[in-house]
Formats: sequence, C-alpha cells, structure tokens
Amino acid sequence: MSYSILLIDSEAKRLREVATLLEKQGMNMLTAKNVAEAEQLLLSDGSIQAVLTSWKVPLSDSDKTYVVGEELFKLISKVRFEVDIFLLTNKTAGEIYTTGGLLSGYFYRGDNDYEDIASKIHSVVYNGKIRAPFFDALVEYSNTTRDSWHTPGHAGGFSVKNSPWVKDFYDFFGHNMFASDLSVSVPALDSLLEPKGVIKEAQELAARAFGSRYTFFATNGTSTSNKILIQTLLKPGDAILLDRNCHKSVHYGVIISGAEPIYLMPSVNNKYGIFGPIPKKQIIEKMDKAIADGKRLKAIILTNCTYDGLIYDIADIVKEAHDRGIKIIVDEAWFGYAHFHPEFAPCAMEAGADYATQSTHKTMSSFSQASMIHVQDPDFEKNREFFTENLNMHTSTSPQYTMIASLDIARKQMVLEGYTLLSNALKLSEMLKKSINSLKKFRVLELEDLISEEVANDNIRLDKTKITIDVTNSGYTAHEVERILMTKHNIQVEKTTFNTLTLLITIGTTQSKINRLYFALESIERMSGNQAEAAVNEIWKDFKLKLSPIKYLPRFAFYTDGEMMPLRNAIGRICATMIVPYPPGIPFLVPGQLITEDIVNALQVYRDYNVEIHGLNEGLIKVCTPEEEKQLTDKGHAVVQ
Repeated sequence: MSYSILLIDSEAKRLREVATLLEKQGMNMLTAKNVAEAEQLLLSDGSIQAVLTSWKVPLSDSDKTYVVGEELFKLISKVRFEVDIFLLTNKTAGEIYTTGGLLSGYFYRGDNDYEDIASKIHSVVYNGKIRAPFFDALVEYSNTTRDSWHTPGHAGGFSVKNSPWVKDFYDFFGHNMFASDLSVSVPALDSLLEPKGVIKEAQELAARAFGSRYTFFATNGTSTSNKILIQTLLKPGDAILLDRNCHKSVHYGVIISGAEPIYLMPSVNNKYGIFGPIPKKQIIEKMDKAIADGKRLKAIILTNCTYDGLIYDIADIVKEAHDRGIKIIVDEAWFGYAHFHPEFAPCAMEAGADYATQSTHKTMSSFSQASMIHVQDPDFEKNREFFTENLNMHTSTSPQYTMIASLDIARKQMVLEGYTLLSNALKLSEMLKKSINSLKKFRVLELEDLISEEVANDNIRLDKTKITIDVTNSGYTAHEVERILMTKHNIQVEKTTFNTLTLLITIGTTQSKINRLYFALESIERMSGNQAEAAVNEIWKDFKLKLSPIKYLPRFAFYTDGEMMPLRNAIGRICATMIVPYPPGIPFLVPGQLITEDIVNALQVYRDYNVEIHGLNEGLIKVCTPEEEKQLTDKGHAVVQ
C-alpha cells in the first residue's frame, strides 16, 4: 500500500516543478496552492502521511492573507495531527525562530536535492508509522524451525497437532497461533516487565501515535490498568474523587490502595435508564470541599466517553483539577481512537490529562485484554520506580505475546489509516441513523434525548459511533428485541436498558452489517409486540436510585470476615463486598457502604429484569458484623463525610 505526500506552495509553477521532481523519486504527490485546498485534501484523503510545505501559504484563492510558520504547522496538525510535517524553504535556521516542535524535518530549497528529500521523508514515515517492531520480530522468530526446550508446554503446538483427541484444537487455531505463543525465555522478543528491545520500541511508537510522553502495554485489560494507576498515585488515607458510575476496577483500585473514595454522582436520564456525565459544577464543588475539609485529595478519575458515548468538556475539567494541584486520570476504555479524528477532539492526552487508560481491544484491532496506559504527568519520573513496581505486581510474568503484537499492529493501523477508518465509521453511523429513523417504531436518540437537565450547559457532546435506539413504541422490551435479533437474525448488540439498545459502530463495521441490522429491525417492526408502551415502562417510571454514604474505608471493610444474610434483611447494615449489576459493571454497593432500602429495591428491580448481578450469592449478601463495625471505628477506619 503506497502513501501520499501533500506539497503546499503558493506558486503554481514551483509547485509543479517540485512535485514532478519528487515523483521521479517514487513519491506519490498531491498538491495544494493554499490552506483551504490543503485542508480539503487532508480531510478527504486518508492516504496522506506527510506534508511538505513552504514557510508561508495564503488562506485561499480569494483571501491572500498568509499563514506563516508555526501558525501554519499548528493548523495542519489540528486537521490531521498524525501527518508528519516537513518544511521546504529558502530560510536558514537563523531566520526561523520557532516551529512549535511540530516539524519532522527541514529542507533548504537551494540544495535542490530531491533524492535526499524523498529518502528522508520515507525514512521518517517508515520508522515512525509503518514499522511494527514487536510484530515483525515475532513473525521472524516464529518462522524459524528452532526446537523448543522451554515453556509453554505445547512446544509450538507439537503436543496437540498429532493428538487423536485434541487435534481439532490445533486445527482451529492453526500453526501460526501456536508457533507465536512463546515464552519470556526468548530474548529476541524482549520482556514486558523490563522492556529494553522490541517491546520498548513498540511502546515508544505508541506514545508518539497516541500523543503521550510514555505508553505502557497492558495484557489484562483496562481493569488492571486502572488498578495500577490508582495504586501508584494513592497511599492509604489519601483521597480520590471518582465517578460513582465508573467501572468496578476503579473501586477495586480504591480497596487495594487503602484510599478514601469521595464519590461524584452522575447525571441520570430516568426516561431511558442512562447514567450520564458528572455535572461540572459538582466536580468543582467536591474538589473544593475535600480540600477545605483537609482531605489528602490526590487524584480524580473520570470515564470519558461514557458507555453511551457522552463526551465531557474534558479540557476544562483538567484545568480545574490542575489549578488545585490534583492529578487527573481518564478512563478511555470506550474512546481510545479519539486522537485519530478531529470529530472526537480533544482526547485525554490532548486535553492535558496526567494519565489515560485505554481498552485498545474494545474499539481498535487488537485482541481481547490488550490495553494501554498513556502517561503525560510532569511528575511521573519522580514516581516511575513505584509505578513500575505496581505494573509488575499486576502483570503476569508469562504475558501472551500475540496480545502484545496486536497492540503493535493496532497502533500501526490507526496512525496510518485511523483517520480514514473513523471517517468511514462516522459515515456508516449517519447512514444507519437515517435508516432506523425511517421506521415507525424505532428511533435513534440524539444528544438532547440522552442527557439530563443538570448537564445541559456543560458542553457535553455525543460520540456518533455509539448508537442508542429507543424501542419503546415497538411493543417489546429492549431485552426482547435483543433476544429476537440474536436468535432470529444472528445479530448481537452491545447492551440494553429497559427501553433502549446500544450499538457500537467500529472500524470493523461494514455496509452489509448496517443493511442486515436495518432489515432485522424492519422485520421486528412488522411483528406484533404484546406490550403497550406504558406496560414496558411501568416498573421503571418511578425508578430512582439514591446511593447511601460510605461509613468505613473500603479496604478495611473488605477484609472483614463478615456474615451472610438475605438481601432484604441487610437493610441498615454495612456491606463487606461489591455488588455489581453487569453489564456495564458499575457497583451499586462497595465495601464499607451503608445498605439502604432504596438500594435493595433497586437491586430487586434489576433482578426482576434478569440482569446479572455480581456479589449476590443466591440472594445472600456479605455484611460486616456489629463487632467488626465497632473494631473498624475503634481503629480509625470510619469515614467522616
């Protein structure tokens, strides 16, 4: 696959001359005489991987105002951050005061050395984007015929390939899967726990691609990544602000670290059962109150975008946190691709967040569990050894190398064609929305439908690759529509509420899949649902969840022996475990929290609706005994709120 280079120069004659000379060196050249033409090409042609520009360029054919130097480079980067920018000019180094650190190279026009220009541009593009150091090394090693005298026990598949009982296992996965399933005993493939070779190179390329100072690969999902960061930034007794709606891994991180959680309550759309962003006003008030109360507030963690695609005004929140000396972690499990298209900007790293965790496997081309930790914290070096210790604590000493290879390839793909793939996903999303809205009984919800009044003025945006469909008028519950789609049409959706379906439009979505989903919904619309709209919503119309206070630090309540009792009998007691409806994996109760009638009623609604609930054992819940509550109080583990 060849790539293109965009040449920007205001003089048509010179433009043609330079383009012709570079094409003779094998470069695929596109040309623009002004900023407007350059922007149009950058937005329409994803094959452009580099820009070669003169020092100053007019805005358009009609506006001859020049955009000069750093301002020009910033403009190009804003449209397509991932393209490499090279300067071709008669200006000498002494005449160029600043480039904003945005240039990948400089060429003096007077040299007339187009062979040098072509080779240097290709070198930068190849080494910074096209090369996949870990994957390339893994393929090379796997293609050798070395005898294996080390782990894993299948020895490249020899234990199963000729087995009369399990040969089908080998046949299903194939030679390459077994040949590439190797051990840390292979020095050429580096060590994830102490990378010095190809894994180190792959992580450095990922940092460059995703806009961070450092990037670390994780092979046990963003769940582990969240725990690593919380354990690194917080000591026992430190406080953290966290979204009550965040993933359960964050709550486990609080337990492990011994930190005090200060919960932020999400906005709630009761009409559709959707938990939204935290109101910005609440975030600021909670930070200020915690500081005024003398809490050792060290960090705040937010999920952006939310499971339903709602995007915070994250740059403003980062500024507010940093003004108060608080580190900010952004869980980008559902938003890892955001850096590769201006539609989603800014992502966490662009907004100045200190850390971001990213489920690369959820939305890009990597295997399940493959994730990344991105770091931009200016104080990271002071804490690097402790971070490494926590990373080692949570990372297997026998990581799955195919997972690491998939992270390397996901980075390569996104930096080379992420813009094109995401543009296509947005196009397909709009097409699907129009198709569904042409039906009478299904409707795609807009931003205004999804958010509640309390965040209406918080500059919340919607990730259009997350499609939420209102099924209220179909006569079916969302679970019933989900079941029909799966059993009759072989279509699996991401999640449901009582009256909505959520679909993910990813870089792997195709036109055929869009068509099949539309025709499936059209078929369901023709069927006769047996519930009126009111009946579908009856059990949910008054559903409101009031979360109770945390009475004891979660870490210490978690480690009590406790006692088991029926959920209904536990009202007024202290929870000693985590109770999590799944999906999406957001706890209703955490260790140390007071169990109230409201929460028990809410859990009962979820159980009636057949939602999987982690932590309940045949309707029994683990609570602290009265003696254990007294011990927690006597030892100073009670939380003052």
